[in-house]
Amino acid sequence: MKRLHIALIGISVLLLTSCKDEVEKPKVIYDSANKGKEMTKVDSTQVALSDLPIQMDGTDYLIHPVGDLRVYERGTKARYGSSSVIDLSFTISNYGENEITGYLQNLKFQKTDSDSIHALTDKPALILTATYLKAVSDRAKKQIMVYTMYDIDTNRDGKLDTSDIKSLYLSEISGARFTKISPDFQELIDWSLIESKNRLYFRTVEDTNKNGQFDKNDVVHYNYVDLSNNEWKVSSYQPI
Repeated sequence: MKRLHIALIGISVLLLTSCKDEVEKPKVIYDSANKGKEMTKVDSTQVALSDLPIQMDGTDYLIHPVGDLRVYERGTKARYGSSSVIDLSFTISNYGENEITGYLQNLKFQKTDSDSIHALTDKPALILTATYLKAVSDRAKKQIMVYTMYDIDTNRDGKLDTSDIKSLYLSEISGARFTKISPDFQELIDWSLIESKNRLYFRTVEDTNKNGQFDKNDVVHYNYVDLSNNEWKVSSYQPI
């Protein structure tokens, strides 16, 4: 019976530990000013790398994706006493139809008839997607990029990653007019381009009960930007 009792205690401990580990960490930790921690410098221990440039169809700019050298450790033992095998990936981004994806520190832009290269931003960032809105270029003659990214250390753990709040940005194809269009401390849910109206629609969720997480008790906001206008003004609408 004693052995059974010990076994049951062990199972209980494991269940409690498992439940504890599954508790979701807050995406926002509020201070007295209700502000996140703005990162001022990039981690100097990382090795920055750039992929070869990409040119979006019909544009006069090259885009250089910049990110960290990826290091992978395989768990299998190698010969001659080595405990693990280190793999390096020199590819930091992927390119699909008019879209660059990855975990990027920055993007750098270069006009095709120039040797000058300039950065999208001078602040730490983690860029997930950079999408060229070709349909807007064709219809409204506006060459615009849209970005999903992390720009503020909202959970105040000293780093930018997917545990922070995701934001939405716009820029011209040259990287100029880099503009945040989603409000601070509202998590981007998704965005969609309505080509016939040249409008970029997007949804965000606000942590209205200030518990640091996004749940069913929070408020979803519906917004759009008319990309045919020179000014990128965010307008709200109420479909519900």
